[in-house]
Amino acid sequence: MAESTRRGVPEATVGRLPGYLRALTDLADAGRGSVSSEDLAQLLGIRSAQVRKDLSALGSYGVRGVGYDVARLCDQIAAELGLARQRAVVIVGLGNLGRALAAYGGLAPRGFEVVALVDNDPALVGTTVGGLPARRLDELDRGAGTLDVGVITTPAEAAQEVADTLVGLGVRSILNFAPVVLRVPDGVHVRAVDLSTELQILAFHEHQRLLADARGDEVG
Repeated sequence: MAESTRRGVPEATVGRLPGYLRALTDLADAGRGSVSSEDLAQLLGIRSAQVRKDLSALGSYGVRGVGYDVARLCDQIAAELGLARQRAVVIVGLGNLGRALAAYGGLAPRGFEVVALVDNDPALVGTTVGGLPARRLDELDRGAGTLDVGVITTPAEAAQEVADTLVGLGVRSILNFAPVVLRVPDGVHVRAVDLSTELQILAFHEHQRLLADARGDEVG
């Protein structure tokens, strides 16, 4: 049985909501007033039955022959994702990945504002990325204000200390790019992004495809 959030929306559906919102936003920008489940399915690369199931979990149902109201569905998904207000983000670790995230301009339109940058490397402290100066971890509580989301892009050995500091400052949502499992208290949600793991999964699927092709050659 699929895991569900406290509101009863399956976690797998939640994972697809940002994709729906991105597709619907593009449709709205193009002047589309309505969209069918088939069109949404094609844009997201999933089955139309899955689209209808996902959206019904939100209480949204299309009209036969018309589809879904694009603007209304955008608002509904944005509300479900909690994007009615901007969330303050701190990025800890200003290596290549951290600096790229800090300079990325696509976060603010999606409800996330980077308000603080952190790195303990003396060569980086005081430098500016995206208009923000980098500060030390132990200076984070000075003038940063309320922080909603912490993004950790440090080496693995530093990640737990960073997480402990963020939790101590009241951060309850952490996006972790460091290749380590973080220990956090109940009530703190961690999303782990391990690029090497994702590449290994891709390698598995490629390997399976090659095996399938080889078996096809043998049969032929």
